[in-house]
Order: sequence, then structure tokens, then C-alpha cells
Amino acid sequence: MKLYLVPTPVGNLGDITMRALEVLKGADAILCEDTRTSGKLMKLYEIQKPLYSYHQHNEHKVTEGLVQQLKAGKTFALVTDAGTPAISDPGFFLVRACIQENIPVECLPGATAFVPALAVSGLPTNRFSFEGFLPQKKGRKTMLEKLQTEERTMVLYESPHRLVKCLEELKAHLGADRQASVSRELSKMFEDTRRGTLEELIAFYTQHPAKGEIVIVVAGKPEKEKKAKYAHLEEEDEDDDE
Repeated sequence: MKLYLVPTPVGNLGDITMRALEVLKGADAILCEDTRTSGKLMKLYEIQKPLYSYHQHNEHKVTEGLVQQLKAGKTFALVTDAGTPAISDPGFFLVRACIQENIPVECLPGATAFVPALAVSGLPTNRFSFEGFLPQKKGRKTMLEKLQTEERTMVLYESPHRLVKCLEELKAHLGADRQASVSRELSKMFEDTRRGTLEELIAFYTQHPAKGEIVIVVAGKPEKEKKAKYAHLEEEDEDDDE
């Protein structure tokens, strides 16, 4: 009785651990975000296990049944199309349900897209804020306004056809000169990371539409902006001392 969260490659199918393969081969069944996508990986590594769909459109409906099977002694491996389950992907709902029923849950270490993108961005990595996908409609403006005060490096996911729009929104809220990077096709043959100001990145991707999965990394609020914001308070303190 156990639920395993098994990271799968974000691009290059060779980026899977030996332990992940062992868990997949030993599970009673594999829960997949898309059985067609995961089926290619299973075929490559000759893993012949039942594949069941588990995604954001059916998780509320099927979770209870899966929990009952786990309580009966089954072992399931949960995978997503790419990366680590529950990180901007399905998984949280099932994990929470398992915890509530005292079912052991274990997450294997492995691939996730934001870590390599952050590492090669050239921006501070000691403290960062992972935002995943920003809300598409309701709450998007509020979230962007919150990011205006974020001092840590910010990491976001975005689809290629919305990349320029997202960069333009970030520019409007954070400023044209804010440093950022855009990574795409991580671990694949045409992996690419472009760095520059938001203004420069907008100009480039307007002329060169992006393809593939996208990770945006944006610098936090510059120190000089924080000093300017509180400068008048320091002046008032000096006046009071006099």
C-alpha cells in the first residue's frame, strides 16, 4: 500500500533515474496525466503495467476509488506528462486524500523544469519564488500586482503562444529594464536560454515566435528601488532627531 510520485523527463527521455524505472516496473498500475504520452516512455523502457488516466479533469471523480484500492493494498505510481507530479501538474488532490487516510506517499527525486531554467538564468538563486502558471483570467492582475513587491527571483511557466503577452504584462508591472531569462525546450536538441531585459526579450520573441515548453525567470525588485521607496521615511526620522 503506497503512492509513489515519479518524476519523468521534461524532454530528453534519457533523463530518468534507475530508481524511477524500478518503481514503475514494481507498481500495480501507473496513473498518467495522458496515457498516450506516458505510453511512449513505458514502451521505450519495456514497462508493461496498466496505465490509468489521472488528470485535472477527472481527479475529483476518480480519487476516492483510487484511495480505496490503495487501502486494499495496491501500489500506484503517479506520473505526469513531464517533470514532477503535483508541481504545476496533477497530484496534489490525490496526495492530500492519501495523507488523510494514512496511506504512505513517497516522492522520488528527479526532473523538473524550473530548476535547470533557474540555474542557467544568471539571476540570484539563493532565494526564489516559484509561481508556476499565472491565472489566465480571474486573479491574474492581482497576482501581477503582488509580484511588483517580490524581492526574490521569480520563476514562471508559460505556453509559447502566450509568451510575448506575458512578458508585456511583466514589463507593465515590473518595468522595461527588469532583467529576465526565457528557457525553452529544456534537455532537448534545440534547448535555448535567452537573457536580457523584459524590453529586449519582448522585441526578440515578437520577431522570433517561441516553440516548446517555456520557463520565465525574472529578477526580484532591485535594491535601489527599495531604498528610493523608503528614502522619505529616513528623512523624516532625521528631522525628528533634530
